[in-house]
Amino acid sequence: MTQVLCTLCDIYVLAIFGRIIFSWIPIAHDSPVAIVRTFLVRITEPLMGPLRRALPPLRVGGFGLDLSPILVLVLVQWILGGLILNCG
Repeated sequence: MTQVLCTLCDIYVLAIFGRIIFSWIPIAHDSPVAIVRTFLVRITEPLMGPLRRALPPLRVGGFGLDLSPILVLVLVQWILGGLILNCG
């Protein structure tokens, strides 16, 4: 059971990285890649959305830096990897 949770945690971390990368690339709505991006948004938004609403983007130069992916990555690694599970 522990190994399954560790694997799911790793997959979720990859989904967050995928979402970050897709956020940098303009993708047409009718593109097949848009389906992948939509899927990544749907599975990562339940954790990132509340954090984004609680912590507004950090203003850096002329744009806002969304810190929610970083916080979710830290939380997932800390809580699941460090406290509950020994994913070694």
